[in-house]
Amino acid sequence: MPSAHLIGTGGCLPGAPIPTSVIAELAGPLPDEVAEGLSIRQRHWIIDPVTGEHHTSNSELAYRAVVRALADAEVEPAEVDLLVCSTGTPDYPLPPVVNLVQERLGLARCATLELRSGGAGAVQGLDIARMYLERGVHRTAVVVGSEAISPVLAPVYLGRDPERIRMRDRMPLYMFGDGAGAIVLRADAEPGGVRGAAMAAIGGDRPAGIRAVGGGTHAPIHRQLEAKRLVELKVDVVGAGDFTPVLVTEAIAATLRATGLPANAVDACVLPEGNVNWMLDSLTGAGLDTGDWRALEGRILDSLPTMGAVGSAAVPLFLDEARRSGRVKPGHRVLLIGLEATKWIYAGALLDL
Repeated sequence: MPSAHLIGTGGCLPGAPIPTSVIAELAGPLPDEVAEGLSIRQRHWIIDPVTGEHHTSNSELAYRAVVRALADAEVEPAEVDLLVCSTGTPDYPLPPVVNLVQERLGLARCATLELRSGGAGAVQGLDIARMYLERGVHRTAVVVGSEAISPVLAPVYLGRDPERIRMRDRMPLYMFGDGAGAIVLRADAEPGGVRGAAMAAIGGDRPAGIRAVGGGTHAPIHRQLEAKRLVELKVDVVGAGDFTPVLVTEAIAATLRATGLPANAVDACVLPEGNVNWMLDSLTGAGLDTGDWRALEGRILDSLPTMGAVGSAAVPLFLDEARRSGRVKPGHRVLLIGLEATKWIYAGALLDL
């Protein structure tokens, strides 16, 4: 049976970086201890932060990331026979972003799949793609995670006095960024590649940690239009601090268990928020700094300080940055962990580069 091998990655960040000082001017500052806990210095948005006007789109970010990943893999678009996309912020409810990317690539015919998801989605997509490759159904797959969260954030501060913006409404502005990351997988008879994966949603008995409310079919559209904001992003910051460490610990343990390999066999772990102050403090405070976590000390990689929380894009985008910066190299064994607080979902995969 063939294995699914990673042969290329690509990323795309829109525009110039937006420093935290600009967010403070637009929406008011955060308390020093809160800002320090977030550990985010800058982020990229598809909108002009002053006017809210769009410079590009989610599907354009995804397309650019895919093009760069294909160039890295030295693969022509026509060779792609499976395209998988994860996003929680599509251009439209329909058609899916994945098919807009397909169209931009010039692929008249291609198997496509889109996951409406957050931080776990791209890793789930990778696992789905590798199963198709292992079964011999497809030979070359591209998995892309892409997010454009900033358009939902702009109405929070546009035309408003920063001093009148509530702290809970300011927080997402400091947290979230836009971007896209893509991974190219190819079926090959050589051993290695993706060695195993695990996923679960462990929040079936808990309230959602992140909710994007509005623009859907949960209520009559004419009633939604009467709301102060058509779409509102609600983030349970306290709940995330309490439960994310549980999510992280189980994600790492379950993925390692699925592969039969110990944590000390891992050369690098791409884990968004894995090095930020609030995560480290929460893990220690909850007594969840397990043997697996301690074995990975010094090997956890993330780009959160310079890119912000980018949802579905995080794992493939941070992996691409780690490869291009030399922190991850051919021959490394890499653990990918995707997390999302929507309904407390994790997905992990272990692969040999």
